[in-house]
Amino acid sequence: MAHSDPARTRIHRTRIRWFRVAGVVVVIAAIAVALGHQSPASSSSTGTSPVHVHHSKHGDELGEAGGAVPKGTTVFDNDVPGVAKLDPDLLAALRRAATDAAADGVRFVVDSGWRSRAYQEHLLDQAISKYGSEEQATRWVATPNTSAHVSGDAVDIGSSGAAWLSQNGAAYGLCRIYGNEPWHYELRPEAVDQGCPAMYADPTQDPRMQR
Repeated sequence: MAHSDPARTRIHRTRIRWFRVAGVVVVIAAIAVALGHQSPASSSSTGTSPVHVHHSKHGDELGEAGGAVPKGTTVFDNDVPGVAKLDPDLLAALRRAATDAAADGVRFVVDSGWRSRAYQEHLLDQAISKYGSEEQATRWVATPNTSAHVSGDAVDIGSSGAAWLSQNGAAYGLCRIYGNEPWHYELRPEAVDQGCPAMYADPTQDPRMQR
């Protein structure tokens, strides 16, 4: 029966080649499926989605360069203009407070900080469309000429950080300014010894907004 060995060898080799080809096909198919299900966002190197980023005739002025901040931005993110262009004293106070808040398990997330004039104007236009008039809109969004965000003197902090500041902010000179904006904080150095001043009901009551 020795004459049957070459035939068996050929069959064995054929089976090996078939299994190899089948294996390659399976791997290629798996890769194709994975690529087909990959979302556009997964190609991002950071995995974060910017908020308030707009594209228009103003270009970068309405994006991150104009003050829009990526989701999850903190007061320590020097590479984000909305944080880096805040008043240095305000930023230093925020970082001191954030460091202490971290001991309580609280993270300071920046929803908005410094803004360009173009970005502030854009937000005001949106507010006018939402509330129906500039008079109502300015209860929530100041004009570029009066906004403390444009000058780098105000920051909007996410809910957990804002709640922490409402209890502890005066010790760092960080004060809530408007009754209708629990997220909006500005630096009032005298608050360390005297406590924060009484809040305005909304920005329209603030004398600075009358300029």
